[in-house]
Amino acid sequence: MKSAIKVAIQGELGSFSHEAAERMLPGCTVVPCARSVEVFDRVQRGSVAAAVIPIENSLAGTVAEHADLLVARDVFIEGEFLLRIVHNVIAAPGVKLAGLRKVLSHPVALDQCRDFFTDHPRIEPVPFYDTAGSVKHVVAHGLQDAAAIAGQHAAREYSGKILQGGIEDDKRNFTRFFLIRKGAAPSPSSAKPSKGSAASTSRKRRQVPSGTGGANKTSIAFKVKNVPGALFKSLSVFALRDISLSKIESRPMRGRPWEYVFYVDFLRGDDEPARNALRHLGEVADFVKVLGVYPAA
Repeated sequence: MKSAIKVAIQGELGSFSHEAAERMLPGCTVVPCARSVEVFDRVQRGSVAAAVIPIENSLAGTVAEHADLLVARDVFIEGEFLLRIVHNVIAAPGVKLAGLRKVLSHPVALDQCRDFFTDHPRIEPVPFYDTAGSVKHVVAHGLQDAAAIAGQHAAREYSGKILQGGIEDDKRNFTRFFLIRKGAAPSPSSAKPSKGSAASTSRKRRQVPSGTGGANKTSIAFKVKNVPGALFKSLSVFALRDISLSKIESRPMRGRPWEYVFYVDFLRGDDEPARNALRHLGEVADFVKVLGVYPAA
């Protein structure tokens, strides 16, 4: 019998990452990791076949550490998934909402449930390292005056009781997850053959990571030269080809103060306009890394 694929996540079993992994790869074996860097280490070493990581929340924004690691590590994005985030107050069996004095959860989750704490001023929000981990803690210790905020997955995983469901302030709260695998991303800045040549098209196709069939979205990171108009020239490679950008933001480069990497998502897969745009970008930017070519969620 074929063994289940091993998929690393950051956080405890029962977390939103756990739920996303099972939705993206049904039947997988989820491998929890304490730190994000461990997730990427496992993928690079090959001790897991893949990882599922949160990259962006519709309210909290980008997960900065994961964005940095996507640039630094030899991995590529194979797919994305949007998970609706529903927060619940979860406690040990027998605990009542009226008896709560504190609620534990990850700081981002606490911040997304401000209305609950306004409605229950006697309850203190207490930051904890993980949403699912907070459920594991309150149930394992049988805390009678404390609960946790997490998803239904965590309640099932640790036999917790949901005291109140759907307490998130914004009902359009989504987290975007990436499925990543080990592999070298293409590097359009490393080869700049003449535009439109058969050799350039063939080389580009070989550089695109496997699993891009049906892809219609691309994520890249690049650094511009420190000259006037550099960012304008970089973005013009997409505008000239009518390629729509769905996201752009900058992040500081580790170890290089006041230098920045730009992260861009654009709505094209592995086609000629996209390849030409990336080749053109490689001519005007200091470096370009294609993080993934994949089907949009």
